[in-house]
Amino acid sequence: MTAPHRRWFLLALAGLPLLLISAAVALGPRLPNPALAAVEPPSPPTADPAPAKPGRPVAADGRHYPLVPIDPQVVADLLVSLEEALRSADTAADSLPALGHQHQVIMRVLAVREAQAQEVRRLLPPRWQPVLDHHLGARRAFLSMRRRGPGSATLPAWRIVAPEPAENLLRYYRRAAAATGIDWEVLAAVNLVETGMGRIDGVSVADARGPMQFLPTTWAQPGVGKGNIRDPHDAIHAAARYLVRRGGLKDIRKGLWGYNNSDYYGKAVLHYAALLREDPAAYTGLYHWEIHFASNAGDLWLPVGYAQTKPMPVALFLQSSPVSAPPAVNGGS
Repeated sequence: MTAPHRRWFLLALAGLPLLLISAAVALGPRLPNPALAAVEPPSPPTADPAPAKPGRPVAADGRHYPLVPIDPQVVADLLVSLEEALRSADTAADSLPALGHQHQVIMRVLAVREAQAQEVRRLLPPRWQPVLDHHLGARRAFLSMRRRGPGSATLPAWRIVAPEPAENLLRYYRRAAAATGIDWEVLAAVNLVETGMGRIDGVSVADARGPMQFLPTTWAQPGVGKGNIRDPHDAIHAAARYLVRRGGLKDIRKGLWGYNNSDYYGKAVLHYAALLREDPAAYTGLYHWEIHFASNAGDLWLPVGYAQTKPMPVALFLQSSPVSAPPAVNGGS
């Protein structure tokens, strides 16, 4: 399945979900606090993405690396707006990627801004405090897995692709859960932390591959892999069978240890699983998180369309894709 020291995997985890969409994109009148307008001017929910401020690079799809406000009250108000919008049936589908990205970056930045995170939590309505706790618990567990020192000076040979539709993945998780007894929330959490629900299409340095990051030798074990290691349906069902084999029905932490030999890994996965169990509507936000990579230039955003056939120097990549660099206001996290 996965080796304990898959370097690319750990670097991606340590920088995984950290993109924050612009504070007002697609929220428009939903923003409850006028102070949020200072982050980015709001645009109507049905409008094209708002242009970036002068001097801020944008990706081909018109989006830019989100900013995280410094004022805890502004962040708390923004976070409530995002949580509500990501759960609302009235939110336009085409605005969800930006909203999910904004949400993701807030969580990544708050995980390292501990004093601000404590103040933001105090300012949140009680409804959202345990949600924040799960996110920060998971993120900080992954940070504890990260080696000390600067991030990587090279980027991996990956393609970042659009995942299968959210409803398809949810159906695969639930069917695999019904077939094996492994909770669907655990399978979704593993899929999230391994490849961003299938966004990372590449092979790790340990030769793990596919949306659930199986080693071919593990996939070939009797009763584990069936079908195509790169197919989301096949890989999710195989992951459920593997977790059963590793003792996951008696102790899911033991099963997750088989996936990655780290207590921090299991802790992080179970935070996301608990979040989904307590509030299944949180799935929409997690589905729209993007891929970040912990580099020596900070937490780089690797958007859909990133494609490298061999490792690439970070400095060279940023010359052609400055939008991927974290803004200074985010602290380079």
